This record gives sequence, structure tokens and C-alpha cells, in this order.
Amino acid sequence: MFQKILLAADGSEHAIRAAEKAIAIAKHAPDANITIVFVADPDETKHEVLENWNHLDLGAKRKARLQPIESLIEEADITKEVVMLHGKPGPAIVEYVNRQKFDLVVIGSRGLNTLQEFVLGSVSHKVAKRAHCPVLIVK
Repeated sequence: MFQKILLAADGSEHAIRAAEKAIAIAKHAPDANITIVFVADPDETKHEVLENWNHLDLGAKRKARLQPIESLIEEADITKEVVMLHGKPGPAIVEYVNRQKFDLVVIGSRGLNTLQEFVLGSVSHKVAKRAHCPVLIVK
């Protein structure tokens, strides 16, 4: 049923729990694959660039955030792909999900920046309202 699954991830504990749910769902479909999407927010990128003079270090740090999630998916023997997007997380994820016609989006209810989510509304809420497929929000 859900073969093409998008997992929105930022390296937070909620993203790891979302990965566990995505894996559980993917195990029920023989040809399921999970696309891990990480969005580089321009506001966060400015801060990251100031902390990391070398852009290779910046890419390595982003990759390191996703490593635990990638390991979980590999251990479950599920096909995966990692996609890096740029922009505001909510709109970037929605645009990618709708363009690529995913069967399901799995996303954590909170990310790394909880203050921003409280003030501006959560990324998961924005995705749930605008995606053209089912969205599972994991607490």
C-alpha cells in the first residue's frame, strides 16, 4: 500500500522515532523504499556557515545528523535514498512530496528548533495541511 515513503528528518529524537515508524510501515510492502529528506533552512544555514568555515565540514555535519536514521533503515534492509533540499522546511517538503507523488509522509511532531515551531507553527502541521498524500506525525 505505502511503497514510496518520504521521511522528513533533521536528526532530532522525534525524527528517529519517525524513522522507526516509517521502517515498520515499509516492512509491510515488498518493494517499499524510504526517501530521507533533510531541508537546509537559509536562516539556519547562515548560523552553520559562521560556525563552519569549510563548506565540506558543513556537509559532513548535516550527514552526521542523519547517520543514526540511515543506519536504522539499512539494518532493516529497506531501500533508501537521501535528498537534501534548500529553503523553509515546511514549504520545501510539501513541494517535493507533491511533485514526486509520494504515498506517505512520516514526520516527527517536533524538530531541533522547538522555539521556532512554537512561534511560527510546526513544520509537521504545515506538511499535514498541504501534502497531497497521507501524513503520519510521530510524537
